[in-house]
Amino acid sequence: MKKILFITLLVLNLQQSVIAQSATLKKDNANFLEDEKNSISVFQNAVDSVVNVSNIQKARRSFFDLDPTEVEAGVGSGFVWDKAGHIVTNFHVVDGGDSFMITFKNDKKQYRAKFVGADPKKDIAVLKLVEIPKTLNPIVVGESKSLLVGQKALAIGNPLGLDHTLTTGSVSALERKIRGYGGVSIHGMIQTDASINPGNSGGPLLNSEGKLIGINTMIFNGAGVGTSAGLGFSIPVDTVKSIVPELIKYGKVIRPGLGIAVLEEQFTARFGIRTGVMIKFVDPKGAAAKSGLQGITRDRQGRFYVGDLIVGIETYKIESYDDLYNTLDKFKIGDKVKIKYVRNNKEQTTELTLQQL
Repeated sequence: MKKILFITLLVLNLQQSVIAQSATLKKDNANFLEDEKNSISVFQNAVDSVVNVSNIQKARRSFFDLDPTEVEAGVGSGFVWDKAGHIVTNFHVVDGGDSFMITFKNDKKQYRAKFVGADPKKDIAVLKLVEIPKTLNPIVVGESKSLLVGQKALAIGNPLGLDHTLTTGSVSALERKIRGYGGVSIHGMIQTDASINPGNSGGPLLNSEGKLIGINTMIFNGAGVGTSAGLGFSIPVDTVKSIVPELIKYGKVIRPGLGIAVLEEQFTARFGIRTGVMIKFVDPKGAAAKSGLQGITRDRQGRFYVGDLIVGIETYKIESYDDLYNTLDKFKIGDKVKIKYVRNNKEQTTELTLQQL
């Protein structure tokens, strides 16, 4: 009887303790500002979806080294895309990696991941976990088309190796055109003053609902190399939503093309070209060849003759490869487009059907 009474009293004491702790938490929570409560809620709900990505490369001591050492070549951030174990990050985080290790908050285990696919020019890559943790929490995906300058923005990542760090700020500007890791401009970038530092790359930018609105990708700074100066840039989630499913399905993005190779911009000056994109080579079976476009030719004496110079597609001006790439990105495979080009100092027009790149 005494034993039963003791257990009953113990249970009552525990219940009172839990009630007291709950009351204390509510009291403490009541002291937070509404903005603080929101930041806490977003972090707690999203942090389990954010991962640390380690780029592992094999270091050989010599050409004949048959047992290379694995070394960590770089770290970044990423986030869980789906229950299948796909991880989304920046391409520059995983570029050159032989394998990848993923770590989650409050989980000491490292999970190996394999490379699935990437779009280097958009700086987006997808990995897949080889072993999936018991619980996997995909990020909640939002949209970027309805973003407004001034709304709250929160970044979670691993800046300077400090895992699962939260920084807050706002959407500072929209539709920025920033030259990316892939050598061309990424259009529609989100500018934010939420502090972003090396190691944040690939991590999520979230709105006040905790929904993904972008991938934190790069910073501009004037104070010193690699330090944040309130100028962070994120790839908009609407771009991510169009690219990631293709990377998962095909390992690459299926884009429209002209069926040409273009002359590298560093060589165009030798031909006296200052604007436009010169065709170096035309695929004999491609769309450009069928429309009559020509690449660089060479006569029997070894003299080179310039190829056609593309200066426009539909109503868009083409002054550089950057323009050509981003203009073609506005169309789909199978679209018929008018191409403006210069041949023998005379502007001409032809029409072709965009093919799969």
